[in-house]
Amino acid sequence: MQPAPRQFAAFFALPALALPLLAAPAAFEIGPDNKDQLPRGKEADGIIGDFVLRNDKIEAVISANLPLRRANMSTFYGTNGISPGCLYDLTLRGAHNDQLTCFSPSGQQGPVSWVRVAKDGKEGEAVIEVVVTSPNNGGLYKRHEYRLRDGWQGVLVVTTYRNAGKDSRKGTVDDRWTTFTSTGTTGDIAWADAVDPADKAGYARAWVERDGLKAPPNELELKPGQEISFARFVAVGTSPLQAVGVVKAFRGEATGLVSATAKDASGKPVTTAKLVARSLEAAGTTNRLAAYPDAQGVFTVRLPIGDQFLEVSDLGREVASQVVGVSANSEIKFAAKLSAQSAIAFDIRSENGQPLPCKAQFIGVNGTKVPSLGPQNRAAGCVDQHHSANGQFRQPLPPGDYEVVVTRGIEFGHLRQTVKLAVGQTATVKGVLKRLVDTRGWVSADYHNHSTPSGDNTCGTDDRLINLAAEGVEFVPTTEHNRFYDWRPHIVRLGLTNHLQTVSGVEMTGGGAHFNSFPFEPTPLAQDGGAPVWNADPRITAATLRDFQKPEPARWIQINHPDMVANFTDRDGDGRADGGFIGLPLMIDGVEVENYSMSSILSGVPFTVTRDTKTGRDTVRSQREFVWLQLLNKGHRYVGVAVCDAHSVYGNGTGGWRMYMPSASDEPAKIDWRENSRHAKEGRSYLTTGPFLQVQTDDGTLPGGTVRATGGVKLKVRVQCTDWIDIDRVQVLVNGRAEPKLNFTRASHPTWFASGVVKFDRVIDVPLAEDAHLIVVAAGENFDLKTGYGTSAQARIKPIAYHNPIWADVDGGGFKPNGDTLGFPLTTKVSLEEARALLEKHAGAKPAAAPAAATEPKAKAKKK
Repeated sequence: MQPAPRQFAAFFALPALALPLLAAPAAFEIGPDNKDQLPRGKEADGIIGDFVLRNDKIEAVISANLPLRRANMSTFYGTNGISPGCLYDLTLRGAHNDQLTCFSPSGQQGPVSWVRVAKDGKEGEAVIEVVVTSPNNGGLYKRHEYRLRDGWQGVLVVTTYRNAGKDSRKGTVDDRWTTFTSTGTTGDIAWADAVDPADKAGYARAWVERDGLKAPPNELELKPGQEISFARFVAVGTSPLQAVGVVKAFRGEATGLVSATAKDASGKPVTTAKLVARSLEAAGTTNRLAAYPDAQGVFTVRLPIGDQFLEVSDLGREVASQVVGVSANSEIKFAAKLSAQSAIAFDIRSENGQPLPCKAQFIGVNGTKVPSLGPQNRAAGCVDQHHSANGQFRQPLPPGDYEVVVTRGIEFGHLRQTVKLAVGQTATVKGVLKRLVDTRGWVSADYHNHSTPSGDNTCGTDDRLINLAAEGVEFVPTTEHNRFYDWRPHIVRLGLTNHLQTVSGVEMTGGGAHFNSFPFEPTPLAQDGGAPVWNADPRITAATLRDFQKPEPARWIQINHPDMVANFTDRDGDGRADGGFIGLPLMIDGVEVENYSMSSILSGVPFTVTRDTKTGRDTVRSQREFVWLQLLNKGHRYVGVAVCDAHSVYGNGTGGWRMYMPSASDEPAKIDWRENSRHAKEGRSYLTTGPFLQVQTDDGTLPGGTVRATGGVKLKVRVQCTDWIDIDRVQVLVNGRAEPKLNFTRASHPTWFASGVVKFDRVIDVPLAEDAHLIVVAAGENFDLKTGYGTSAQARIKPIAYHNPIWADVDGGGFKPNGDTLGFPLTTKVSLEEARALLEKHAGAKPAAAPAAATEPKAKAKKK
C-alpha cells in the first residue's frame, strides 16, 4: 500500500463532477511495462497481473486470478481466504487516494475460474468479467461483470447466478466492503467514509434497476436451470455524502446540485470543515454522513429535492446552519461564514533548539469536556491527543480550559501548562523538552508494530511512524502481517531519519504461532511483497524464514505473543508435558514475554483465573513470564522480548513497552540493525515500560553473559526515570524465584531510593550455592504511566523494567540449570478446576516472607 502524500490533499478535494475529460473508458491488464498505471492511495493493493478499469472520472483495480490473491491478510480469514475477482481499489481519476480495501460482490470469496477483459472500452463500455464455473462450484454458475462507461463516477457490478445442477441451490446476494470505521445507510444506500476524514474520500453503493435488471430478493434460491441477474452501483467521491448523491443520480432519482463555500471571518477558505445534511441521516445515527471541501473551501454534492437542513462545522468554530430548497436539476450556491477558530499553536523543541517529535494531551478542566479530536488510528488529532513529527503544529479545540501535557517518551521530561482558550483565540504552548535519562551507548527498540498494510488495522503508515517518533522509540523493524514491506521511504518523506531507523521485515501470521523476522527485501507489486506462506507447524515457518531469499547470519526470528504451553510444554493440550513442538527452541531467537499489557514477572504463579468480559465466565489465563522462567530452569535459553504490537495510535499505540540494546552509535540514523540483532540474540537487552535499568556484575558482565561466581556475585544496579515515572521496588530473581532477602522497597530501604532522575544506584550482594540465572526487576508498584498516556489504556500499566538473565557459574564447570519449576508442575493445559486447585494448594504452602536484608551495601561511585 502506498499512502497518498498529504500535499495532494487539495487535488483530492476537487469535486468529481468538475474533473476534466481525460480518456475513453478502458479495461486492461497490468504488466511490468505499465505498472505505473495502477492507482495509488492509503489502501491501494494492486499488483502486476491485476486489471484496471478507468474512465474520465474514476479508476479501479479488479484482482486477478493469481495464486494466493488477497488484498491483505484480513480481507477474509480461513483456508478459503483468497479474493480474486474482487474490487480492490477505487478512486477518483488521478487522485491516487484509494481508501477501499476490498469490495466483494455477493460475498465473492475463494477460487474463481477466470478473470479477464471482456470489453476493452473502445466501443464505449469497458468490462472486466469474473466467472466461477458450475463444475467448480457444486453446480452453481456465478459471473460478476464490472462495467464502466464515460461519465460514470462509479462501477456498475452485475452478478449472474445460474443453477446448472440437479437440485435447488441457495446463494447469497449480500455485498461486503472493508475496511471502514464510519459507515451507515440513508434509505437503501449504504455509505462509508475514509478511516481518516482528512483523506477526503467516501463510497456509496446500492442496488440499481435498469436495462431489465431488478434488485435481488433478500434470500436467493434457484431451481435447476433457473438464472437471475442483478446489479449494484458502487460510487466514489471526495466524501460519503458526495458518493451518495452520485448513486442517487445514477439511479435516476431527482437531485439538485448544491455548492457551498466555507470561509472564515477574514474571507479565507476553510478547508478542514465538513457539511452534513441532517435530513439524510438515519434516526439515532452516531456516524455522520458528511461532505468535505476542496482547496477553495467549496463543497459540491447532489441532494434530493425538497428542503434540506445543512450544517457546516469545523473543530474550534461555531456551527453554521442553512436550509436550502433543492429542486430537480438545479444548482444552488450559498456561502457558510464560519467564526474565528479556537486553537493552540505549539512550538516544541529540543535543548539544542531543533524541532522535536512529541505528543500533546488535552485534558478538559474546570468543567470543560475532554475533546474529541479525531479517530484513534491517526497521529494529527486522535481522541484527545496530537502526535507530531516535529513539534510545530496547531490543534483546533472548542473554547474552554485545558491542561496540556507534552511528552516525548520515557527519556525526556514533560511540560504541563493550563490554557484558558477563549472563543476565536489562538493560544500558544512553547517549550523545551529536556532529555533527562542518560542512555548513552544504548538505543531503544520495538520489534513488533503494525499499520494498514497488515490488514487487521487501519492505522496509516505515516501515522504509525509519527507515533513511534513521538514516543521516542528509535529502532523499529517493519513487521506488517504476512507482507514484506519497508517503512524507510515513509521515514524519509516525513523527515524522521534522525529519529527513527528501520529494516524490512514481516510478521508471519495464521491460526497458530506468529513469527516476526527481519531482514527481507520486498518484491514490489507482487502478492504479499514476495513473503512466504505461514504454516501451522511453527517449525516449518521458522525454518522457512531462517534462510528465505538468502542466508543471513544476523537474521532475527521471534515468536509473538506465544502460547507458551502449546509451543513448548503441551502441544496437544492433554495436560501432560510432551515438550511442545520438539526442536522449536533451537530454531528461534526470542519469545515475546511482554506484549502491550501489564507484566506478571513478579506474580509467582503460572496462570490466573479471571472473568472473561465477553462470555461472563471464569477462564484460565496463562502467565507467559512464569512459564518462561520455568523453561529457563529447564535449560531453554531463548531471549525474552518486550513489544507493543501496536495497531492504532491512541489506545493500542506504541511506547508502553520497549527494549534497550547496546549500540555503537546513539544516533538513530546510524543504528546498525545487524549489531542490534546480535545483541538481542545474546540477551544483552532490558525490557521496560519506563524505568531505564542497568545491571552488570563487578567484572562488567552484562545481561546475556556468563560470570564465574564462586559463592555469589555482586550486581551493580542503577535505575533512572524521567520526571513522570517512578519506582518503589527492586527485586532480584534467582533462578526465577523472588528471594525475600533480595527484595528492596522504599518502605524497607528508604535510603536506597532517591527522588531525582537516578532512583536507585547500589551494589547488591547475591549469595549463591548453585549455578543460577539472575534477573533484576525494578518496579513502580504504587505508580502508573498516566502522565505519559492520559486517557489511553497504557496509562494503567505499572512502571517496570527487567533484563534477560545473567548466567552465574558457581563451580566453574559450565552453567547447569537446576530444573526448578517454581512450586508448580511444569505448566501444561489445565482445566478451570485444576487451575483453582493448584493455586489454592500453592497459596496454602507458601512460607511466610523472610525479612529483607538489614545491611545496606556501599553505593557505587557516581559518574562524573
